[in-house]
Amino acid sequence: MDLCSHCFAQFELNQSQCLCCAQPFEDNTAGNALCGQCQLKPPAFDQVFAPFLYAGNMRYLITTLKFNANYKNARLMAQLMISRLNGSMVLPECLIPMPLHHKRYKQRGFNQAIEIAKGLSAQLNIPTVLTGCARIRDTAHQTGQSAKNRKKNLNQAFRVIKPLTKQHVAIIDDVMTTGSTANELAATLKKHGVCKVDVWVCGRA
Repeated sequence: MDLCSHCFAQFELNQSQCLCCAQPFEDNTAGNALCGQCQLKPPAFDQVFAPFLYAGNMRYLITTLKFNANYKNARLMAQLMISRLNGSMVLPECLIPMPLHHKRYKQRGFNQAIEIAKGLSAQLNIPTVLTGCARIRDTAHQTGQSAKNRKKNLNQAFRVIKPLTKQHVAIIDDVMTTGSTANELAATLKKHGVCKVDVWVCGRA
């Protein structure tokens, strides 16, 4: 891992979190339980694996990957995620990187979720599906929007373009804030026969 032990220790772990959406609890002694939102309205995805908080070193890795094309960060982020995997965790049959609309892809030149998925796929020997679904609406940036507007913004944003034969998949992304994007994609996947949808992100806001 391209990281010394001192820097590794400075990553903030998402220790006390919702069992479903991985929303961090303010009180680290709260333990693991379902947050109020997941109790009132369970999301379309089944579980979120978000081992780190979107803060400090993890925020730096994500933002410099996404906005400065530091591809090497993606490999390190994949390694960091794998280092926090629980041995009892049931691994998915395939990885689905969060799709970018073609206009956003053209602007950025790459999809950071694909870069992270490459590292996970190589080290865990889990195939990555790149052509199974697409983002068909060029939605506005989610940053700064309320949870209600995020959900409205993402309505029918995704489409399955090739039949999926796997029953347990994991959506791969860099960071989760409200979970609206992952929820919309998970709902789309389940409408097309996928039974279990996990979400794997490096950082949880």
